[in-house]
Amino acid sequence: METMHGELVEVYGEGVLILGESGVGKSETALELVKRGHRLVADDLVEVRRVSSKTLVGSAPEVIRHFVEIRGIGILDVKYLYGVGSVKMTESINLVIKMELWNPQKHYERLGVDEQHTDILGIKVPSLTIPVRPGRNLAIIIEVAAMNNRQRKMGYNAAETFTRRITEDINRDTKL
Repeated sequence: METMHGELVEVYGEGVLILGESGVGKSETALELVKRGHRLVADDLVEVRRVSSKTLVGSAPEVIRHFVEIRGIGILDVKYLYGVGSVKMTESINLVIKMELWNPQKHYERLGVDEQHTDILGIKVPSLTIPVRPGRNLAIIIEVAAMNNRQRKMGYNAAETFTRRITEDINRDTKL
């Protein structure tokens, strides 16, 4: 088992582990996802267990289970605010989202061709780095990332399809 500082939310059936520095907006993003109908598993501390050679499962320590801390408001009980359907005891970890403050000097993935992974307890989990800056709707970005991750597991990769179409178009134009 490993304890990680972050959030674990179930988004469209995908367990999304949200990591990042303190104050980057992880809890607020998790709360927005809950408000949009997804389920909170853990806020602030995620207990990660390796249950097979391919599967990681996360949960919250019992003492903080179903609670979220939002700076400026305090501690919130998600289960009582949004109902029992808004929380979950455990969830597999299918995707890692690393939130970081936007750095204009850094190159961020734009096509999605280069797959990143995060090693947790010896298992490589698909991961994305999401730059945070004012005006970005992180909940929607995470919803789309979860759906895209699910599509990839089912064999469809939009980035590869896009790249193939562009290559075919360029090759067609050079033949003219």
